[in-house]
This record gives sequence, structure tokens and C-alpha cells, in this order.
Amino acid sequence: MAASDPFWLATPTRFASLKRGQARLALGLVVLLLLASLLALFVPEPPALGAATGGARSQTDLMLYENIVAGVKGGGNYYAVAADALRAGSYPLRPFLTFRLPGLAVVLAALPDEAPRYLLFLLVLCVAVTWAGRLKPVLPRLLPLLAFAILLLGSLLAFFQSELAAFHEIWAGLLVAWSLALRKPRRWVEAVAIGMAAMLIRETAALYVILMAGFAWREGERREAYGWAAALGLFAIAIGVHAYAVAGVTGPLDPASPGWAGLQGFGLFVKSLTLATALQMLPLWAGALLVGLALLGWASWDDPLAARMIGVVAAYAAVIAIFARLDTFYWGLMVAPVFLVGLVFVPDALRDLVRQSLDRRRITVTRVTR
Repeated sequence: MAASDPFWLATPTRFASLKRGQARLALGLVVLLLLASLLALFVPEPPALGAATGGARSQTDLMLYENIVAGVKGGGNYYAVAADALRAGSYPLRPFLTFRLPGLAVVLAALPDEAPRYLLFLLVLCVAVTWAGRLKPVLPRLLPLLAFAILLLGSLLAFFQSELAAFHEIWAGLLVAWSLALRKPRRWVEAVAIGMAAMLIRETAALYVILMAGFAWREGERREAYGWAAALGLFAIAIGVHAYAVAGVTGPLDPASPGWAGLQGFGLFVKSLTLATALQMLPLWAGALLVGLALLGWASWDDPLAARMIGVVAAYAAVIAIFARLDTFYWGLMVAPVFLVGLVFVPDALRDLVRQSLDRRRITVTRVTR
């Protein structure tokens, strides 16, 4: 096999072209990444997904959202219903971001009881099929395709749970993953529209849209960048209307949020991914190391889609490390739907790094007889 031939991918990783010194430096960074991933061992155990925190709270977050949907389905105004539910559960009502945008609750309230379950499964299927289409050319043989399927199912573990349908990150995370896979050069309208839908369900999806606009601008795709910017403009209008509506049902005596400066560090991001995926079935140290390896895998794939994926993951990792509290660890769901798929690139990535770090250029002397 030629030195540059990939192991089980169709093309070499971006590490295959590194010089020996660069490869050794990259290996050192991989070791540091794995050690940093083990910081998850020192993060206190967060509450179960949707669990209540704070001594005064009388219900879980998931129960809160379900009660709001039920109130809207009963004919109530979303903002009045949400304010009453937040007060009943001893939740903060200020600032306005403590209220979720009304889109998801209004849609779920309008659907028949069993419809959200089937709609969620349909969205999961769309994500799986779209990502399979994007990765199939890179995974030409049966074994890596099977690995991809298993890793994708492991990533989507939480998203198959229809009892979490009222949870906003479940829908927004799937929409972000679908939008990311749909986007191609000069084919971005569908991706922008789905990204807009994700923002209207969970405002933290705006971080994804901002990054996509930045990537498009950097690559010279001006029309695409303007499309993402237009989506952000419409979202800003929606947020303004939302803030005005919240002001109409709250007052200065309502409790305020304790803030979002959790400062839990990179370990909380790693732990949030272990809890949001099938890694929760492994010991925490093993799951944490696999999170680090998945990051390595995404960084090694030499493709614009991988660059966007690692950019989005890095951005949410920073936000979770700085702003998330233990009870908001579920922010990791925003990047979880395909996160573990990065592991499929790891065998080639490690092979290329080790091979390049041991590379010794040989000089061949050819004798010419005249």
C-alpha cells in the first residue's frame, strides 16, 4: 500500500500531508485534548435531563414545557400561560430570555396527541438520510459504513425519546444537524430556512447561523452569506416582538434569573455530550476519552463540511464551558445528533499522524553508467 493511501476512508485525512515536526506537534495536542476531556471526571453530576433544580422548584423543566403546551392547547394565550407556569414552578421570569420562544409550544398544541412522536421520528430520519448521503462517498466499504450507522444511532439516542418532544433542544439540535448536512456550495436556501426554524425554536441556534454566515463570507460565497444574515435579521425582529410580549405579562417583582456565568469549563461540555448520547452507558472516563477522539476525527476530515462541523462544535463547547450551569448541561444537545460520527475518521487520523511523525525522508542515489 502506498504511503498516502487511506486506511478505510476514500481519501486521506488532512494529517496525511503534515511534515514530521508538524505531525509530532499534532500528536502532542491530541494527548492534551484527551487529558482535557478527562476534566469531565471533576464536574459534579448534573440533574437528569429536564430535572428540577433549586429547592423552591416544584416541577421539572420538561413538566413545565408540557404544562405550557397543555395550556395553549386548552385555548390559553402562550405568554399568559407561560408566565403562570413559570410562577407556579418557582422559576425566574426575568430577563425575557427565561421564556422560550412560542413556536414549538404553539405547533405542538395544534397537533393531535400522537403527531409529535411521528414528526420527531420523521425529523430523525431526515437527519440520518441526509448525513448518510453526505458521508457515503467518503466511506466506500461496508465496515466503515456499518461503523457510521452505529455511531449515528448512538448520537441520536436522546432524539428517539418521544417523551422529550416538549424539550426545545431536541428539535433545534436536529434542525441544526439537518441544515448543516443540506448546505452545499451554491445550494444553501434550504439550509438557511431550516436554520431559521431552529432559531425560532431555540434562540441558541443563532450561534450556528452566525458561524455559517462567517464561513460563507470567508469562502467568497457572498449571496449565501447575505442569506444567513437575512435569517439573523428576521430572527432579531422575532426576538424583539418576543421581548415586548414577555414585558406585558411580567413585572419588577417577578424573580430574576441567577445568570448564565456557570464557568464550569471544558469538562462540562464533555460531560454534556456523554449524557446526551449513547456514551452515557460507558464509564465516564471512557466516554470522555471518546468525546475527545470524536473531536479529533471531525478535525481530521479534509472537507468543508467537517470544517463547519468542528467550528460549530467548538463554538458550542466554548459557550457551554463559560455560560452553562450544571442544570443547563442539555445545551450539548445542540451538537449531539451526529457528534459521535466523528469517531469513524479516527483510525485514519491516528494512522496518518503516527506515520507522518515517524517519517524519514530517504535519498535514493541512482548510478548512471555511460
